[in-house]
Amino acid sequence: MTGAEAAVTADNGTVRVLSTRATRGVLEALVPAFARETGLTVDIDYGATNELMPRIAAGERGDLVLLTRAALDGLAAEGVVDPQSRAGIARALVGMAVKAGAPRPDIATVEALVAALRAARAVAWSQTGASGLHFARVLARLGIADEIAAKAVVRDGFTGERAASGEVELAIQQMSELMAVKGIDMVGPLPEAVQEVTVFAGGVFVAARNPAGARALLARLVSPEARSALEASGLSAL
Repeated sequence: MTGAEAAVTADNGTVRVLSTRATRGVLEALVPAFARETGLTVDIDYGATNELMPRIAAGERGDLVLLTRAALDGLAAEGVVDPQSRAGIARALVGMAVKAGAPRPDIATVEALVAALRAARAVAWSQTGASGLHFARVLARLGIADEIAAKAVVRDGFTGERAASGEVELAIQQMSELMAVKGIDMVGPLPEAVQEVTVFAGGVFVAARNPAGARALLARLVSPEARSALEASGLSAL
């Protein structure tokens, strides 16, 4: 237990977290032990950064917020998040998954990726998530946006669930979000030429009711002990 965690052990309160879906896997791995050791209850509300930001703009608050670093920096500049509390957590890549046991297409090159997308019956990506917005730009850059849109399932949530159910053949999302879904196999990251690296970070709300608990949980997420959990969830430690 870290010193920050020891300081809040006696406070049997709740830490409310607003978190991007990209960090769901690592939170699910680390929170149970954190809660046992500190006596804190951790209440997590997941959503894409672009879903959470309008809620925060409308006045919603918690104790800890985990978002893309760019979004978090914006909240700090606005005085919503304590600038001194910010900490980088991990990097994420955009990847592809298929239903468990299904053939995994070659996507090692941009040409192979285009061929795989054209051959697929249906493709899913997120509507407002950073990965989905990036993928839509990639399709436009490659000149196949209209062709792939004709067989696309574009909604928010975990796109891997669409592949697991058989609704689509290919699911595109942050690799950590794909790996949070059961019943799928990872194909791998998109080719480097069309890849986008996203850095996720955390910070404590200025209006937090339990700032000590929030800081303790954030400290656990960026601790050396969290590295294996980050990597197992599809993220890369900073």
